[in-house]
Amino acid sequence: LLIPFPQQSGLYEYKIFGGLADVPPKLCADVYMDLDFRKEWDQYVKELYEETYDGEKVIYWEVKYPFPLSNRDYVYIRECREMDVDGRKIWVVLAKSVAVPQCPEKPGIIRVKSYKQSLVIESDGKAGCKVYMYYFDNPGGNIPSWLVNWAAKSGVPAFLKDIQKACLNYSKST
Repeated sequence: LLIPFPQQSGLYEYKIFGGLADVPPKLCADVYMDLDFRKEWDQYVKELYEETYDGEKVIYWEVKYPFPLSNRDYVYIRECREMDVDGRKIWVVLAKSVAVPQCPEKPGIIRVKSYKQSLVIESDGKAGCKVYMYYFDNPGGNIPSWLVNWAAKSGVPAFLKDIQKACLNYSKST
């Protein structure tokens, strides 16, 4: 689901709701939080690591963009909480961009300065899970409409398939 944000900006918020059959919610949360494993299954990761700056864990993530566009990078914090809501276990992951002087911008890579994401995972009542994600970023530069359309129609559904496959392979790799 693409929602224009705000009307005049040409940017979009992404709201995704999907189900991952045969993937328990805790496994999905574990895979999502495992940065090292993500480098193995996410083809768009160029660089991804966590550092501690002034006592706060900060993630650096460089994303591969298709030629001729420049790659984008993110510097952000995130937190995962396992919650009990009326007897239902729910995993919530919140992430947002931060400015960290120790992690300056790199030449040739566009820094995404406005990024926020919320992810909610819970059981589907069977062997799988339901996933809800809200995502917004301002990728900077001029993003062609074909790339926006690809992200909405192909990229996001492919991400859900990729994470499902990663979850099914996770126990084998850890």
